Amino acid sequence: MTGAELARRVGSVGGVPATGARPLAGGDICDAYRVELADGTAVFAKTLAGAPADFFPAEAAGLGLLRGTGAVAVPRVLAAGEGLLLLEWVEPAAPSAAQAERLGRELAALHATPAPHYGSEGPLYLGPLPLRGPRPPVSAPADWPAFHVAYRLLPALRQAVDNGGICAADRRDVETLCARLPEVAGEPQPPAVIHGDLWSGNVLWTAGERAHLIDPAAQGGHPETDLALLEAFGCPHVDRLLAAYQELRPLPGRAGRAPLHLLHHMLVHAALFGGGYGARSGALARAALRSGGR
Repeated sequence: MTGAELARRVGSVGGVPATGARPLAGGDICDAYRVELADGTAVFAKTLAGAPADFFPAEAAGLGLLRGTGAVAVPRVLAAGEGLLLLEWVEPAAPSAAQAERLGRELAALHATPAPHYGSEGPLYLGPLPLRGPRPPVSAPADWPAFHVAYRLLPALRQAVDNGGICAADRRDVETLCARLPEVAGEPQPPAVIHGDLWSGNVLWTAGERAHLIDPAAQGGHPETDLALLEAFGCPHVDRLLAAYQELRPLPGRAGRAPLHLLHHMLVHAALFGGGYGARSGALARAALRSGGR
């Protein structure tokens, strides 16, 4: 989408003419822009050519789910339609330990929010890949291992295999973990509201008091998924964040379960990008098996 076309669409959706658009760095899947408006304000715009019609409405719904908990800060959705998402502009700033500690406490509150079931009844995407769930949905704490295998790990593994992103030996180790997941999953976890794609790039450090969460795959899930992603992908001040979280919501043995909770995302990376992500998926599966959920 050209800058002129983007400005035209933003103006038609928001009612205020756009005067310019500046590309932003950081996205692997979508294109992002700061769009200046004639009234002197700015908005954030995200586009994806050929996106499914429900792609950005699904993201908007996820932001709405997170906002509705009252636990975490997210940008306000201005419009979501085919190929375009508009959000309020939130001024970024350098990460701070104080914001990280506050975010840790806010995530503990988010994860204390019950979800009605695992997954999402509406459309849900992780990057460009749709995430499915059972019909009817499942919600018993004991259901999580079977849900995670059938609707997260195995679909991503199949895509990685089909795209040549994982070797046979690593595939077998992932399959072994899937067969033994109830043994290594730890204590049963009722479905909680989670961000679902909380790597460090989806934390927006701001000039205000609170970090904002962006680009969610928000759903009912396992809270340790969010924490494992933050830790693995280099979140600034992550030690302070996790310490603040665990003051409110202790998770004994979480470190040993982190490989399990990283595996789905690593398989998605293997399916999308290949490279070394297949080998890393196999290594995570083996680490999860060794830990035994402790």
